[in-house]
Amino acid sequence: MIHREGRISVLLTFFVLGVIAAAILLAFGVNWITVALAVVLLGLFCFVAFFFRDPHRGVISSSNNEILSSADGEVVIVKETEETEFLHSKCMQVSVFMSLWSVHVNYYPAGGRILYSKHHHGNYFVAWHPKSSDKNERTSVGIRLDCGKDILVRQIAGYVARRIVCYAKEGEVVAPGQQMGFIKFGSRVDFFLPPGSEILVKEGDKVRACQTVIAKI
Repeated sequence: MIHREGRISVLLTFFVLGVIAAAILLAFGVNWITVALAVVLLGLFCFVAFFFRDPHRGVISSSNNEILSSADGEVVIVKETEETEFLHSKCMQVSVFMSLWSVHVNYYPAGGRILYSKHHHGNYFVAWHPKSSDKNERTSVGIRLDCGKDILVRQIAGYVARRIVCYAKEGEVVAPGQQMGFIKFGSRVDFFLPPGSEILVKEGDKVRACQTVIAKI
């Protein structure tokens, strides 16, 4: 299934590549070179469609103090840091990098009420750059969990990704596994968790959205 954020992109890609392929075949006829070019164009279309896939993702059973990964990808940062936008305190940061091959749908990591949602314009450092968390184009979502604790989830655009879609609205009550948004073409999601949280992943671990518990509050 194609995600709603990618349907226009997929249709435009199909149309443009179809026109190019038809023009090549009409101009040069059918031979091994034109057939090879047509196969390359078909592969490019398949990649765009694959990127915008929206698989059904069941949520594992979790308690209200467990934080699920919001994204597929690789854990690239686990550290203590200072969060100054919403939590205004020391906290634990866990960052998940999404490659071009990852599912790019983002999900809420736990149930709760959205207290804060803000989009920031910024730069486009590569997503694993240390400065990308607070210098890149990003969207920050502050959630008061059902267990009473506050966390911040941040979608970060990278060098290739230039558009973040976020559905969060302040005051909305959300459930774990509900779609939070979409980041186009590779990027990162940061989690800022209360001090003392038990981090259950380490740098280099592969995680799956809605399936991997990354921490316990």
